[in-house]
Amino acid sequence: MLKGSILQKLDTAHRGGKRPLNFGVYYKNTLIALCHALEDFILESDSAPVMITAFQQGKWYLQEADRYGDIAQKSAHVVIMATRDTGFVEHPTSQRSNVDLVSLEPSDPVAQEWHLMILSPKYTAMVLCQELSESDYGAQGQPEHDIERKFYGFWTFEPNMVLEAVEMAIAHIGSYNQDLEKALTAQVQQITAAVTEEQDDLGVVVHRVVDYLQDSQKHLSELEQTNPNTSDFYQQALDENLISNEMQAFLRMAQLIDQANAVNPMVAAEVAALSEAMGQLLDLPAWQLKRLRLAGLLHGLVPSLGTEIISGDDGPSCPLVSGVQALRAMPQLRAIAQIITHQTERWDGTGIPAELAYDAIPLESRILGLITEFQRHINQQRISPAGEDTVAPSHEENLSQALAECQALSGKAFDPKLIDALGLMVMGMQQGMNLQATQPKIASGMWLIDSHMEEELKIKN
Repeated sequence: MLKGSILQKLDTAHRGGKRPLNFGVYYKNTLIALCHALEDFILESDSAPVMITAFQQGKWYLQEADRYGDIAQKSAHVVIMATRDTGFVEHPTSQRSNVDLVSLEPSDPVAQEWHLMILSPKYTAMVLCQELSESDYGAQGQPEHDIERKFYGFWTFEPNMVLEAVEMAIAHIGSYNQDLEKALTAQVQQITAAVTEEQDDLGVVVHRVVDYLQDSQKHLSELEQTNPNTSDFYQQALDENLISNEMQAFLRMAQLIDQANAVNPMVAAEVAALSEAMGQLLDLPAWQLKRLRLAGLLHGLVPSLGTEIISGDDGPSCPLVSGVQALRAMPQLRAIAQIITHQTERWDGTGIPAELAYDAIPLESRILGLITEFQRHINQQRISPAGEDTVAPSHEENLSQALAECQALSGKAFDPKLIDALGLMVMGMQQGMNLQATQPKIASGMWLIDSHMEEELKIKN
């Protein structure tokens, strides 16, 4: 990591803390698709952001300058950092009053970075990367094809992280243009003062990210057919990098939802751990345990993506939750989408969205629905204030109370066999069994995908 780069400064600020950064390696075509998706949402939003970018060289900016003209019309301020190239300053977009260019010195470590930072009261997003050095590529050496170039870093929607990086970028810009630094600082202060609970629909952004990455994947397949010189190794690596980032988009969104939970920011991780433990107790195969874990991590996305019931083809006569369509955009997540869709079914057939009953409800959905309800009762007890003369219940007592609430719905909302399994789990936890709830390493989300992920569930009538 280059000393003095924005990425290195942000990493240093978080290293050793509670929230270290989650880095990954990204190919150029992945970053292009990702940045286009994040940028283009500005065109649909009325948030008027400050957008700061680093392009390494002016020639890369020139490839994007026309579309940046459209983005500038919807932005409060656009700043482009890059080393100077012919045409860098002269392009019409660069002449706009709310567009500023910062000509980086070739020796500046930021000249080796690829950044996109979007900050507004309603929408934040960031890509923060730097290109691998020649030595980083190892024995294979630097790639012959431009799309095979690699970058190291991360991306996120997290507002506080984006703000922190923007402030570092503005400080760096100040070494070139102090007036611009002052202007940007004032704009960022106005933005942070104007932040409200009303945010742009992140589900729409995630859907766009997946669409753009899949379009890039199709383009990659076409390129492979017309350019047989590209190695099979790189083709597979490029393809997997795109799929990994589609997965990352959903995991990052789920993580952001959890962080907004003041009572328990580890809800999804705990649901995933408990669901997987119940699957192990039921002796489910490894691939099904992996599906359960992923469904647990993503189970909170449905309300955030929308809950309108529409008709569709999710098994015989089964309506769909519209938000799950974002998950369905990935073939590898269609089974996960079905599991999450049917987590609100009831054992007696009175649930939603399809009024499925008994074993017609997918097993993973039954497990997820029960664990989610059990976890909800645990969290409710965490926020229920005890009276002045009341001793707060112990962890064991909380578990017993949550179990009793679920047992009361056995045969109505929940499968009696799963209630029995939950009772065994609670007994184990009360006797010291530790279920490790950890946040997934988002940048390496490919481990959550296997060949069974593309198999949709069979819904029984």
